[in-house]
Amino acid sequence: MDGTRLWVDSRARYEIGLREEGATLARLGAHGQRCLDVGTGRRGLGARVAVTALGATEVLALDLHQASVEAARRALADLGDRVVVQRADATALPVGAGTQDLVVSLHTLHHVVDWRAAVVEYARVLRPGGQLAYAELTSRVLDDRWFRLVSRHPADRFTEDELLECLEGAGFDVPARRHRSRVGGRWLLGVATRR
Repeated sequence: MDGTRLWVDSRARYEIGLREEGATLARLGAHGQRCLDVGTGRRGLGARVAVTALGATEVLALDLHQASVEAARRALADLGDRVVVQRADATALPVGAGTQDLVVSLHTLHHVVDWRAAVVEYARVLRPGGQLAYAELTSRVLDDRWFRLVSRHPADRFTEDELLECLEGAGFDVPARRHRSRVGGRWLLGVATRR
């Protein structure tokens, strides 16, 4: 059984992302006009958070799966030309270096096999001073036996420390005041700034 898709595409997950995670990222200071939303999913959650909570006026929302791209286009139609949705891989983003003010990554990295390469790509596309707004689950939940029984994720997921080290190594500053660790390091939210 794989409950991953059922949860990721659920209305409950969307509402938590929009109301809890989006609001937290805004309080942590995430903002930017030109935004890349990586792993937008069928509901276009990151793109909607970017427009409604983080000040984005131009969003390119990306997903690896064509079915998610098509569903997100429908879900985000009310935002008009502020959001464009297209298919792309998180490890090969289709925008130039230093062109984005904000990258939104809501529960994307733990799905990417080479998550470190995705972090490097996030840094590449952000201008100096640009921000990465992230929400993630760590190996403390993803590798739990009970969780593995109902969901499928790539092996070798990151701990909180590993993610923070990777961000630092890729050229991000992650001040403690802009990083939240919840449920014993299982759920992370934060805003990292590109050096």
